Amino acid sequence: MDRVTVSEAAERLGVTPDAIRQRVRRGTIQHDKESDGRVYVYLDKSHTPPQDAHDDVVYALRDQVETLKTELADWKAEAQRKDTIIMSLTQRIPELEAPSEPRESPETTTETAESPTPERRVPWWRRIFEG
Repeated sequence: MDRVTVSEAAERLGVTPDAIRQRVRRGTIQHDKESDGRVYVYLDKSHTPPQDAHDDVVYALRDQVETLKTELADWKAEAQRKDTIIMSLTQRIPELEAPSEPRESPETTTETAESPTPERRVPWWRRIFEG
């Protein structure tokens, strides 16, 4: 059994000193208190995680963080690409909209046997709206 301070115990167990203090309060870790108020914790080999397992977890987390950073960059690029497409399409909307005025019917010329001059036809909408 090793007698260590709260901060040393926290470092060896891979937790915060507050977590060790909570364990002391709950009585889940063996400890004693000196007359000056300093708390010491008793740790044996079962209380210290193997360093290799800790390192493996750290490396795995670092790899996962890197993967997530790459995915985030990919998503940002995809969003930028889609924004560009949407912007170009919205700029084309005025080109695609129908004109606000109705189109005129083409004027036709017909020649009749009675009159040698061509006759002009008035578009149907002018007949209706103009009289």
